[in-house]
Amino acid sequence: MKPKISIITLGVDDLDRATRFYAEGLGLPKYVFDGGDISFFSLEGTWLALYPREALAKDIGIAVSDQAGFSGITLAHNVASKSEVDAVLKQAVSAGAVLVKPAAEAFWGGYSGYFQDPEGHYWEVAYNPYEDLT
Repeated sequence: MKPKISIITLGVDDLDRATRFYAEGLGLPKYVFDGGDISFFSLEGTWLALYPREALAKDIGIAVSDQAGFSGITLAHNVASKSEVDAVLKQAVSAGAVLVKPAAEAFWGGYSGYFQDPEGHYWEVAYNPYEDLT
């Protein structure tokens, strides 16, 4: 097996709102796809997909949970500087995200902060001075 994550799929309650947030709010490159109720974004090295939460649960063969809260999963976007961390967090918030943790020096020596997208998914925006993950 090749060690790679090809697609990250987020289950969303409002596909149009989520698609607007990622395409217009964060400026991710939307892949034009006429295959149904799903949105794809072609990123460097991976893809991001948005799919209605109930349809995703049905596809997996599980029931949709009514439990709200932290799912135990975060997504990360690494940038090349501390100022870029601040800029991306500001851009996300201006597009409708909620700032969860303002950017600050991290215990591991980097600089990061967190936002929650309009669908409740948590994103870390980070600068890592030790490893170029951009």
